[in-house]
Amino acid sequence: MTNVHQDEDRSIAQLEEEGDIAADYIEEVLDICDLDGDIDIDARNGRAYVSVNAGEGANLNVLSKPETVSALQELTRLAVQTKTGVFSRLILDIGGSRDARRNELATLVSRAIERIDGGAAEAALPAMSSYERKLVHDLVSERGFHSESRGEGSERHAVITRGA
Repeated sequence: MTNVHQDEDRSIAQLEEEGDIAADYIEEVLDICDLDGDIDIDARNGRAYVSVNAGEGANLNVLSKPETVSALQELTRLAVQTKTGVFSRLILDIGGSRDARRNELATLVSRAIERIDGGAAEAALPAMSSYERKLVHDLVSERGFHSESRGEGSERHAVITRGA
């Protein structure tokens, strides 16, 4: 029997299968919304990455809002899980929304570090998804600071400190 949380040992073939299923699902969503988009599939860091970019003359703004991307990502993960029977950690990007969000998070991290450099013992960021917290932890680490997640459920957030 397959463990639904065994995503650490995913093969490239399994990730490509997830990407293909996700791409088919997203293509159906785009058709329903009467939107055109080019879909790219990649596998990296043990996850399938599905990117949707605007086709010629297409506008994906309606789908590229962070809340919408997160909701579509969850629905896409469920579609993949339904077909494969395995929990999916795929990442969905629509119209460069993930890069834009990473840049926003980098700005939040910079401001938090400025507060710490100004004498604050720690700086808490707003609640965010586990994926966003992972990005924050990476950004903080790159800057030589420490971060940890605190809170429960939808209130879970990152807190940055100078570190040990």
